[in-house]
Amino acid sequence: MRIGLIRHGSTAWNKAGRAQGHSDIPLDDQGHADALALGEKLREDKWSCVYSSDLTRAHETAQKIIDGGLTGELITDRRLREVGGGLIEGTTEEERIAKWGEEWRQLELGIEKRETALERALDFLEEVTNKHKNKSILIVSHGSILKHLIGELLGERIERSLENTSLTILELNDGAWQKKVINDMSHLHN
Repeated sequence: MRIGLIRHGSTAWNKAGRAQGHSDIPLDDQGHADALALGEKLREDKWSCVYSSDLTRAHETAQKIIDGGLTGELITDRRLREVGGGLIEGTTEEERIAKWGEEWRQLELGIEKRETALERALDFLEEVTNKHKNKSILIVSHGSILKHLIGELLGERIERSLENTSLTILELNDGAWQKKVINDMSHLHN
């Protein structure tokens, strides 16, 4: 089995440095163009279907990937949502520091716990790996939840942020996930 994990395209909030979480923010023009470019690259491979978070920025990315020439069904799933940001959603780092101080990360601000978010993502992955044995599927989701999921599957900490429309490919062999590519952006460098 092979999975292609894709972070959604760029949004105005990404560019402004605003935490998005569960806020339903659409793609900006660059996000649409980059997702279409990724779809054009991915049409060279055989992907059975595309799963997407139900949030607009991920769903629009998935649709643009399909518009780029990919065949396959688009299925949305709430379990692929970004880690919920609680009170920080819509704020920049500067605004968070002004409001809650330098140690804002230590405060209880209603941010979804890593373990809770990871549990729903792993539940989703178990379901689709059982459903699509020996197939290749694409999953369009969000930066933090994908970092948690990739790190968990590979048993390593993913240090750097995943770029908008980046592609990470993992393969399941003999019960263990192996990385083929992480955070690939080659679709924008052609």
